[in-house]
Amino acid sequence: MTSLKAVSVAFEMVTPYGWGTDSCWEGLLSGTSAIRRIDRFSTSLMQTDNAATVPYLKPSRDESLVMQMLTPLLEKIAPEIPSDTFVILATTTGEIEFLQRSVINMEHEAIKSRPDHLLNKIMLLAGTCGSGMVVSAACVSSSAAVSRAASMIRNKERDSILVVACDSVSEFVTAGFSSLMALDRHMAKPFDKNRGGLSLGEAAGFMLLMSEERAVREKRDVLGEIAGWGLTNDANHITGPSKDGSGLSNAVLNAMKSAGISEKEIGCISAHGTGTLYNDSMEMKAIKKVFGNNPVPVYSVKGGTGHTMGAAGLLEIIIGFETLNKKIVPPTVNLRDTDREAEDWVFPESQSFYGNVTLSTNSGFGGINSALVLKAFES
Repeated sequence: MTSLKAVSVAFEMVTPYGWGTDSCWEGLLSGTSAIRRIDRFSTSLMQTDNAATVPYLKPSRDESLVMQMLTPLLEKIAPEIPSDTFVILATTTGEIEFLQRSVINMEHEAIKSRPDHLLNKIMLLAGTCGSGMVVSAACVSSSAAVSRAASMIRNKERDSILVVACDSVSEFVTAGFSSLMALDRHMAKPFDKNRGGLSLGEAAGFMLLMSEERAVREKRDVLGEIAGWGLTNDANHITGPSKDGSGLSNAVLNAMKSAGISEKEIGCISAHGTGTLYNDSMEMKAIKKVFGNNPVPVYSVKGGTGHTMGAAGLLEIIIGFETLNKKIVPPTVNLRDTDREAEDWVFPESQSFYGNVTLSTNSGFGGINSALVLKAFES
């Protein structure tokens, strides 16, 4: 039934490569990284001096970094958003600067950092008069939000949903990952045998999802379909993933079942690929559990964009649709010496492919795993 399809009719983002999807796509294809020296706070006590930050953002007492990213994005799309659209905000730390100042300077601003306050700002910018919700599920936040949106559309609960994702590079988050010794001193190198940890990044973006029926009725351009999704929790450790990949492989199997496809139909895989020793190894084990000894191109964007935390899933879904539409698999930026587990699967250069289906995976603290099946739209 066409009314049960969840389709994307608009998306856009800002990333460390600059404003717009095209800048991110072109940056990834060029093989250059957007990871650079942090200049907005002191890194003298941090594990690294580097992160992938959005150009021209400046800390301000009046406007948070995420709102500096979201305001121009949403003001531009607002006229195209139906007023009855349901809004889902995906973030891990949101407007964290208000909480930081409250703790460090004893300024009574902590309440302003609450994600429901950010959700209200977003709904006002988007011009919606309906309701909304916040999804905060560590680094799976925005992929879980898109899964939730697609499920609501398939189940006929809503027919227009705006997913908004955002996170910024803050002193708070950088200090936290430094304390975990999880950061690469220079740049993240996903699936490289010499990888030493992740690089933090920041991004913001949105995706407007509709039922195919409503999209056709309103004569919307359809950019792709969210065809299936799976969410699991391996309950292994507060920060570490299950080393055998069982949680993620089950999420992939659930996503394929939801989409009604087999692994043979998937043309490439956008991996979480953080560049940490355990994440990348776990992902390759999970992928091989599903795909066996039949390699398909696997890539990670995080050597270029850094790990954009709660925004990572949405960023990677958008790049997934670009991959489907352009028939190009991006290179894994900073990959120099491919780890043995990833040989024949992950490459430092772009690949061509001719499929109509791709897979996007994410994993996060607390053992949560997500997988989404994306399809090129066929009317």
